[in-house]
Amino acid sequence: MNRVLRAAYGGYAWLALLAIVLPTCLALALTPGLNRRRRVARSAARLFFLAIGSPVRVDGGPLEPHYPCVVVANHASYLDGIILTAALPAGFTYLIKRQMTRVPIAAFVLRRLGSAFVDRDDQGDRHRSARAMLGLATQGVALGFFPEGTFDAAPGLKSFQLGAFSAAARARLPVVPVVIFGARHKLPAGALLPAPGPLRVRICEPVRAADPASARALLAGARRRMLEHLDEPDLAPEPAYMPE
Repeated sequence: MNRVLRAAYGGYAWLALLAIVLPTCLALALTPGLNRRRRVARSAARLFFLAIGSPVRVDGGPLEPHYPCVVVANHASYLDGIILTAALPAGFTYLIKRQMTRVPIAAFVLRRLGSAFVDRDDQGDRHRSARAMLGLATQGVALGFFPEGTFDAAPGLKSFQLGAFSAAARARLPVVPVVIFGARHKLPAGALLPAPGPLRVRICEPVRAADPASARALLAGARRRMLEHLDEPDLAPEPAYMPE
């Protein structure tokens, strides 16, 4: 019976997503202005989670006093990007893995929302993306990253890549750690159908750079803040992220 109910819920969730994504794509195609399109996407993401009985609850401090900032979040599910879109203010530029450009509808939506893409397996592309992110950060653009870069079904916080923290340190922007709860249960790696369950986002206290060379200190501080709230194991040894 549980399998039947999950299959029914999962099928309904995908139908709800399709019913919301198609008119959203049309709205994004016709709406002028990046900020307006991002507000459209935020409303659509909230509507989707409301429709499937999992409205995203946000707790912790507000982001607005720290804006512009660099948000870093744990990565546990295919839904994480939509969850952040629903939970955070509409002004964020997200760094997305370039493989998403091969998914037609997702690629269109992400491009219309001004997302930046990076091939994490291509060192040259990572360097170009890092320079682009630094340029945006120094212009005061709020950025969003999943510093783990990938996810799998097993719980745990993986090692972080340094790029987001380097951009924040050099631009003197605060790093705001964000913890996503419930996403790994709702749609883990390898699953085809979402499961019922609540979703919550915790906005942690920001971590600030003491100087432009403090990227690793930012990384360590953000990671500690996330682990204080995340009920999952630490999969990376702490000494690797302590400031030199």
